[in-house]
Amino acid sequence: MERLFPMFLKLAGRRVLVVGAGAVGESKIGSLRETGARIHVIALQASERVRGWAEAGEIRLEERRFRPTDLKKAFLVIAATASRRLNELIFSEARRRRILCNVVDVPELCDFFYPAVVRRGDLQIAISTAGQSPLLAQRIRKELEEQFGPGYAAWVAQLGKNRREVLGSDLPAERKRERLESLIRRQEFSAAQAIPVVEGEQS
Repeated sequence: MERLFPMFLKLAGRRVLVVGAGAVGESKIGSLRETGARIHVIALQASERVRGWAEAGEIRLEERRFRPTDLKKAFLVIAATASRRLNELIFSEARRRRILCNVVDVPELCDFFYPAVVRRGDLQIAISTAGQSPLLAQRIRKELEEQFGPGYAAWVAQLGKNRREVLGSDLPAERKRERLESLIRRQEFSAAQAIPVVEGEQS
């Protein structure tokens, strides 16, 4: 049985193509905006929010039909159109060019999936069911939101600062490890219960 390989991907400076800019496409584009990716959107019609991002220079938007040549130099592509035929064409062309592709809500036409994500600053907890049950992934996400409150954002940032200090010290390697382990055992923060907006799993 094939298993998904979980990883966090650096997209800064890479070209990401999104075909479709309705409600679903808007969601996907929104989740890419903070990655530093060069986002290119092709759609016959775009939502007002997507147009706003384009006007602000955050993305490149072309309101026209998709052409296979749009895939040139793309690192990955997301198809979020209402046309099954067009989505299949995009997936086929991406496969032919060896470009990773995600056709939203069609697991069999996906090289990767969007997980449900809990974000607490630099701490990210991703949950995936490989597209089998996004609702289950979202339920687990909500449970983790309660377990890992917003206070983790500041704590993780502090841990990063402490880690750099410890690694840059003259302590022996074993003492450095002991020190780092002691830092993550400390219970000096109180995680608030306010829950920010997070993303739910989609294929």
